[in-house]
Amino acid sequence: MREYLLTLCITAAVTYLLTGPVRKFAIVAGAMPEIRARDVHREPTPRLGGIAMFFGLCAGLLVADHLTNLSEVFENSNEPRALLSGAALIWLIGVLDDKFEIDALIKLGGQMIAAGVMVMQGLTILWLPIPGVGNVALTQWQSTLLTVALVVITINAVNFVDGLDGLAAGMVCIASIAFFLYTYRIWYSYGIEAAAPATLFSVVLIGMCIGFLPHNMHPARIFMGDSGSMLIGLVLAAGAISVTGQVDPDSLRLFTGSERNTVHQTVPVYIPLLLPLTIIAIPAADLVLAIVRRTWRGQSPFAADRGHLHHRLLEIGHSHSRAVLIMYFWSALIAFGALAYSVNSASMWIVLGVVALSFVGLVLLLLPRFTPRAPRWAEAFVPPRYRRRRPEEAAAVAPAASSAAYGAAADSAEPADQRTPVAAGVAGVNGATALGARSRLLDRGKAQTSR
Repeated sequence: MREYLLTLCITAAVTYLLTGPVRKFAIVAGAMPEIRARDVHREPTPRLGGIAMFFGLCAGLLVADHLTNLSEVFENSNEPRALLSGAALIWLIGVLDDKFEIDALIKLGGQMIAAGVMVMQGLTILWLPIPGVGNVALTQWQSTLLTVALVVITINAVNFVDGLDGLAAGMVCIASIAFFLYTYRIWYSYGIEAAAPATLFSVVLIGMCIGFLPHNMHPARIFMGDSGSMLIGLVLAAGAISVTGQVDPDSLRLFTGSERNTVHQTVPVYIPLLLPLTIIAIPAADLVLAIVRRTWRGQSPFAADRGHLHHRLLEIGHSHSRAVLIMYFWSALIAFGALAYSVNSASMWIVLGVVALSFVGLVLLLLPRFTPRAPRWAEAFVPPRYRRRRPEEAAAVAPAASSAAYGAAADSAEPADQRTPVAAGVAGVNGATALGARSRLLDRGKAQTSR
């Protein structure tokens, strides 16, 4: 465990320290597009955050290769090299897209090639646990097609959900933590060496997300771009493919009886890891709904719009930060619910707990404008926004609130397509103040009123 923690810390530190210089490089390189009608942010923000994340990945794998226990993963398996090869290719495609906006079909072809590169080096699904049947061995063509499909779906699911500050990195980090706990249990508790590569991949992915999140939380100073979202999607898919297609369910010896019975009992555990659509169910649901919605309208499935789940949360009244936290909550509920079920699938308390937390999540969705107020005795320990206003304070705030409401109504009356984007180089935007201090209140107010 200490070596995993060291690898995680090195990956996070390298990613965090490199993100600042990468941000300045992105501004100089012009990787800072203008605001589009479907964008949530109002200030041009540099991309290319995936550069720092990729070097964090390289640093984590390099450190792991020189550690006593983790070096055995590189000696006994070619999967880390396969991951690095596919990650380098998908990262390069993402960097080009962040700078030059390449065609969606070209990106799709690059994703398939990156997945094919990993398959050629041994990172592939060899068999599937099917309930009532047992282990089903896959042919080479079946294995290749299924692996490529899973990689492409996971990459695009993460890419689709990357619409709010800190959303994609936080959701993938939550899923990776649950994934690490599962794979580490398989590797350490049952002594299955085939689960070691997936455990290493999840640790490195956690470090990449943790190192990038401080720069990407609202208000974000840099975006990961496609170079980052496609990269973390590929790493997540690689870990799921490694543990599902390489670990024999019967070797866990969780249940007595035939192999068929063993697979039947462990399917609830393996299916969430085989299909990243479940371990990251929120991005996957967003992906499916987006494809159906755009196809129904006669649009291309790759055409961008403002119909994603995070956009809908903002439309019903949630703030930016609250929408992100709600998405975090649902991701954690699904990921750790599957993890708890894998530990003890016979416990009814787990099911009841998931149902109770789901009810809490629904209440949060239905109360977008609810602001909790702390009691008088606790006001000294909470932020000002949670304190009760006294009558004289409310009277002073009323004129300002009415003016803000009038401005918000005028802003909402203006069609989204007719909004004048804030161009890069205007004083007060994220990119223009990248090399110096940024006044978040005054400058952002100027940027929002300059139409």
